[in-house]
Amino acid sequence: MILALSHISKQYKTANSKALDRVSISIKKSEIMGLLGPNGAGKSTLINIIAGLLTSDDGQIFWKEKEITQQHILKSKLGLVPQDIALYPKLTAFENLDFLGTQYRIPKRLRQNRIEEYLKALGLYQERNQLISQFSGGMKRRINLIAGLLHQPELLIMDEPTVGIDIQSKQAIQAFLLKLNQEGMSMLYTSHMMEEAEKICHQVAIIDHGKILVSDSPKNLIKQTEGTQNLEDVFVELTGKELRNA
Repeated sequence: MILALSHISKQYKTANSKALDRVSISIKKSEIMGLLGPNGAGKSTLINIIAGLLTSDDGQIFWKEKEITQQHILKSKLGLVPQDIALYPKLTAFENLDFLGTQYRIPKRLRQNRIEEYLKALGLYQERNQLISQFSGGMKRRINLIAGLLHQPELLIMDEPTVGIDIQSKQAIQAFLLKLNQEGMSMLYTSHMMEEAEKICHQVAIIDHGKILVSDSPKNLIKQTEGTQNLEDVFVELTGKELRNA
């Protein structure tokens, strides 16, 4: 087990109910875990707690079966790809990545070789000297992903990494993630795209109203949930058809 969360709870001061209510999940080494849920279910809150951007009210975090009491210990081991594009629009793609690489104190030669490798893998090497402000949404998503990977984290955390992009960019990102996973990188990601989660995830956890409803492989969840043929059917069966406005 690379990461385990035990009974994590969180309530915001302005909220009437808990954003997270005794959430427990675990991620195995070299596993892709999907965290699925409707808007406002608690996905982003959970990711932010794991990444150290929020503190929980209660619960424990374990890294390789050792309890983590100081979140900064995990900083070098985790990579975070936020849903919002976290890039500098007035810098080029290369300048963005080179600057971010210095924040992790990656030596210059290694940093530049790694940037070149990832840009080529995601079809952006020829555009490396273009300003980010000139990039399409799909191109920005690919650079955003590389930014979270430069220090080669043991666990990559992604919040909707393929939202709102073209099918070609989506497929390129999926193929890239699968390659990294085959090389041993563990991953946790949120998505509203059930077909994508069913395709690439070894395990999925479905969360709603701050609670984990189920956690298993997509295949097992489909098999165990009566009347369902795919992961989207399972998701709707468990979370309901009610529209969410959160």
